[in-house]
Amino acid sequence: MNREAIYSALFAKFQGIPDFVTCSRRLKHYDDVPPSEQPACFVAQGSQMAKKIKGFPTEYTLEAKVWLYAHNTDQRIPPSIALNNILDKVDEMLKPSHVEDHQTLGGIVEHCWIDGEIITDEGTLGDQSIAIFTIKILTTT
Repeated sequence: MNREAIYSALFAKFQGIPDFVTCSRRLKHYDDVPPSEQPACFVAQGSQMAKKIKGFPTEYTLEAKVWLYAHNTDQRIPPSIALNNILDKVDEMLKPSHVEDHQTLGGIVEHCWIDGEIITDEGTLGDQSIAIFTIKILTTT
C-alpha cells in the first residue's frame, strides 16, 4: 500500500471535474476563497483504521475529508443549485467503471465511496453554499 499514491489518485479524480476553478489538498476556509476562485474543492487526508485478522493481509480504511464551496453569482436562483450540480458530478466520478464492481482509483484500492452524512449549507442567508463529506477508501497490504 502506498498512501500517497492513493490520496493523489483520489485528488486527481476531483481535478478531473471541470467545474472547479480551485482544487487543492490544502484546506482554506470559504471566507479565504474569493467568489472568482469558486466553485472550489479541497481534499484533506483524514483518519486511518487498520484491521488485522490472522492469516489475512491487513485491511485499511483510509478517509479523505472533502469541502466544496460554490458562490452564487445570480441573485435570481438559489445558491444550492450550483452545489447540487457539483455533488452530482462527484457521485458520477466515484461510480465504478463498466469493468469493475467498485471504484478502485485505477486499480490501486479495493473500493472508494462517500460514507456518512453530507453536511450542506445552501447559503440561505447569503450567496455562499458549502458541502462537507467523508470519502472512505478500502485497501489491503
